[in-house]
Amino acid sequence: MPRRPVSKTLPQKTSTLRRVELLELRNVHKAYEGEPLLRGISFTVHQNETVCLLGPSGSGKSTLLRMIAGLEFPDHGQILWGGGDLASTPTHLRDFGLVFQDYALFPHLDVYDNVTFGLNMRRWSLDKARARVMEVLDLVNLVGFENRKVTDLSGGEQQRVALARALAPRPRLLMFDEPLGALDRVLRQDLLNQLRLILRQTGLPAVYVSHDQDEAFAIADRVLLLHDGEIVRAGIAPQVWLHPGSAWAAEFLGIGNVIPGKVIQRGRKVGTVYGEIAVRCRHNHKVGDSVNLLARPVQNGVAKPTSDQRRTQRKLGSVIQDKVADVAFERDVFKVKLQHGLNVFLWDAPKPDQQIRVRVKFECLG
Repeated sequence: MPRRPVSKTLPQKTSTLRRVELLELRNVHKAYEGEPLLRGISFTVHQNETVCLLGPSGSGKSTLLRMIAGLEFPDHGQILWGGGDLASTPTHLRDFGLVFQDYALFPHLDVYDNVTFGLNMRRWSLDKARARVMEVLDLVNLVGFENRKVTDLSGGEQQRVALARALAPRPRLLMFDEPLGALDRVLRQDLLNQLRLILRQTGLPAVYVSHDQDEAFAIADRVLLLHDGEIVRAGIAPQVWLHPGSAWAAEFLGIGNVIPGKVIQRGRKVGTVYGEIAVRCRHNHKVGDSVNLLARPVQNGVAKPTSDQRRTQRKLGSVIQDKVADVAFERDVFKVKLQHGLNVFLWDAPKPDQQIRVRVKFECLG
């Protein structure tokens, strides 16, 4: 069934103080072998905020992260910290922590020596370094693991060591490049929950790269959706989920179904394979223009609706009729694919080839 962003139920980071803009990218461009990869990327990261760069493989997410870290440089545009251009600041002087998907730990060192590596490079005293290592190991729930070889740890434990190592030097910014991609589903969810709490506890600004929608919505205060080298949608997680803004974004996020149509009455009616659909559209379409509609079945949910909820649902959306093409049980509902491609979620399973009527809420994507 359609995924819902976890962050809709999570408290957002709030403060009575003025939000401080720390990281800023201005009109960043990057090309490889003459082909544009990033085209005019601009965004900011504020104090105590996690921004997620979400997009498919090849959309330029990791390249953006590498440029922020100073491992690559933009062809055009600026990357600033606190208003100052980072172009002349080498990687080791930016004080940014980076966590990779493959952990990037030193296999010949134990947990303690891996975590203290950055502190030794900065010439911390032994006592100060030990106190800090124990502090971050406690934060990632690895106290007692100091003398273990990292090669003897599970994938989730190794990633927590990598996180502790990134946190140890007290970085100004944390960056995550697909950090949970090598873990199985259970470990990934467990570490995601821990990571979200750690970011809230430390208050560190963070840039998080992912291709996984559930992961992005669970961790981010703000989501930036990348496609073809551009940010096509940006906003807090619930806004992006409820209003994806384009057919590509809706399909990538797995939100409902996208149905093509033509404008019959400007701003009010669209003709589709399901007939005329009444929809409020604020785009500047003319009669005859091709448009895309996002269809969200009213019946979907995680609990069977009460009688009062059913009465409310009857007032929402449009009723369409179509033949059942396929039925599959998914979690606690039945996923029903209709003949013209629309997927709906019903509490009771219809039979294949049966004509059914369902209520669907339509939104014009442009």
